[in-house]
Amino acid sequence: MIKTEIIYSRLFKKYPELIFGFSTRKGGVSPEPYCLNLGNLTGDDPLNVTENRKIFFNELGIKAEEVTFQKQIHSSTVNYSSGPQLFEGCDAVYTDKKNNFLAVSTADCIPVFLFDPKKKFIAGIHSGWKGTYNKILTKTITELEEKHSVNPSDIIAYIGPGISQDNYETGKEVGILFDEDIRYEKDGKYFPDLKKDNYRQLLQKGVREENIEVSEYCTFTEKELFHSYRRDGMKSGRMLGIIGMRF
Repeated sequence: MIKTEIIYSRLFKKYPELIFGFSTRKGGVSPEPYCLNLGNLTGDDPLNVTENRKIFFNELGIKAEEVTFQKQIHSSTVNYSSGPQLFEGCDAVYTDKKNNFLAVSTADCIPVFLFDPKKKFIAGIHSGWKGTYNKILTKTITELEEKHSVNPSDIIAYIGPGISQDNYETGKEVGILFDEDIRYEKDGKYFPDLKKDNYRQLLQKGVREENIEVSEYCTFTEKELFHSYRRDGMKSGRMLGIIGMRF
């Protein structure tokens, strides 16, 4: 079995109470093309997925029963998690509870993770084109701000691996939803930059530039490292990003 490879955040590593990791396709017990697939709705054997999750969680030092999952539907729904659970129809979760590890599942969409080291809040956001267009990241920060007095200037943010602009081709009906400085057009096709849009949302909400880290990884081009639905279709596995706190 190939050793599991995990993507970490340079900024998050500065906080000893924080546990964070983003999985890749390396390792796992599933046969090709799934490898370390952590998603159940992929055609992979559910028993393999359970074992793969155990492998990944062990690497992070957590247990499956400590994880909050979301059944992601490309919504702009944000939920507070009072403890490990499964949310139906949700694409952003946040918590201030320790030993409650928030999961975001992706295979090209943009994962965003937030941490407020003063108020001790964390959040995990799944932002595809619909979530990005509907400002799910902005809504998450606004809820933290209005309901829990989080100051956006204190937030540390990590935009994780996702599909790059040059590989994210859309039709006009999707492309024109994004501002001209977020997209370009070529041969009648549009190419929105979802990472850039989410980065801009962070800045517009008051997150400081020096507190934002953006992964340069493209899930589409890094075939050996990441699952990609745009590249592999129904045979694509899923990665998980996990963020949580221990004190």
